Amino acid sequence: MTEKATLEAPACGLEETASESARVPPTEPSGDTAPQESAHQPPDPTASAAPAAPTATDPALPREDVPSAPLLLAVEDVSESSVTVSWEPPERLGRLGLQGYVLELRREGALDWVPVNARPMMVTQQTLRNLAVGDKFFVRVAAVSSAGAGPPAVLEQLVHIQETIEAPKIRVPRHLRQTYIRQVGESINLQIPFQGNPKPQASWTHNGHALDSQRVSVRTGDQDSILFIRSAQRSDSGCYELTVQLKGLEAKAAINILVIEKPGPPSSIRLLDVWNCNATLQWTPPQDTGNTELLGYTVQKADRKTRQWFTVIERCRPTTCTVSDLIVGNSYSFRVFSENLCGLSASAAVTKELAHIVKTDIVAKPKSFVERDFSEAPSFTQPLADHTSTPGYSTQLSCSVRASPKAKIIWMKNKMDIQGDPKYRALSEQGVCTLEIRKPSPFDSGVYTCKAINVLGEASVDCRLEVKGED
Repeated sequence: MTEKATLEAPACGLEETASESARVPPTEPSGDTAPQESAHQPPDPTASAAPAAPTATDPALPREDVPSAPLLLAVEDVSESSVTVSWEPPERLGRLGLQGYVLELRREGALDWVPVNARPMMVTQQTLRNLAVGDKFFVRVAAVSSAGAGPPAVLEQLVHIQETIEAPKIRVPRHLRQTYIRQVGESINLQIPFQGNPKPQASWTHNGHALDSQRVSVRTGDQDSILFIRSAQRSDSGCYELTVQLKGLEAKAAINILVIEKPGPPSSIRLLDVWNCNATLQWTPPQDTGNTELLGYTVQKADRKTRQWFTVIERCRPTTCTVSDLIVGNSYSFRVFSENLCGLSASAAVTKELAHIVKTDIVAKPKSFVERDFSEAPSFTQPLADHTSTPGYSTQLSCSVRASPKAKIIWMKNKMDIQGDPKYRALSEQGVCTLEIRKPSPFDSGVYTCKAINVLGEASVDCRLEVKGED
């Protein structure tokens, strides 16, 4: 069983003909139903004649034979050219069964109801299309059985076909969401898309005031608005606001435009100081920055001989600088340009006086030398170590001493000086003191002492030598 149907509005107009819903011929339901023919048109002789259904008001028909009124008749959707209505089946379908529903319209101010479908349709939702904006009508639906049409369900509220309103909306291109920068003399062409239905009204303002029609032209289409300036001037800078209005609704978008040009040169420049191969300059900012902030200053130099300019500093932020590595014997002039997004200024500020790099006399100033005193009293860095020897085998005792001036070394055995004894040989080299005992015997056992003496003091170290006798 079909639940939905799409119908066209009666071609002859809602108020043109009247139809008796009770006499709708009982036919099979169909999803597509042709509009009912006008009562003024002659009947089609080839069409088969269907028996008219008795009306619900016919007293000959028992009440149980006709269905009751459909339930919950309501409007589901309304657009610019269509309306969709729905309902629920009636509580009582009648003893003879339900054949379908007949939907009728009545235009506001008219008396007659015009059927939408000539034959009953077994649907509980219908969409009427090809309606005109501004149509106002009432809707009712009746259930039909073979015994006739039951009482209709009438929609209480008036159906009004209105133009669908889409709230206006402006879509600002990405590159225009930040300040739009143009140079003087360039063209400005802003194309701003917008949405809205029906077509909204678009208007522009510049800094809150109306546009100058002598300089600015605006063309607004169905979906965008174009603002055009053939040759931009600095006075064209500011905030341009686009307002789109539609039946009490509006949308706004602001676009900031900055028109710039090259800056003027620094107001003045002077040479502050010259020393060695360096020169210090100072200048004042330009009076005209070109309608935008400065990126810095460019400093150039030229010597008096070649008169060729060379850049020494670019985009210098402060208004003072020091130029280094100047050649001795040359004289230099300096000039400074201002710079912004458009480039360097057309002219520069030039120093009036020359910077003369003079050769200075060089006088050698030797540094005074302070001789360091390395004098040191004797001290042993490596003491003597106790030693055990075998008779008949030469033995050596060693230690190391540090002293300045060089210390005198004296060797002793049991506190007795052994200098000059042929049994012993004393050596001293690079601070290492060695005593060689030739073929020692148990008699040579004892305590040996090495003493170092200089003018600053003396030091000594001891060790014990044990010569084991033969068993």
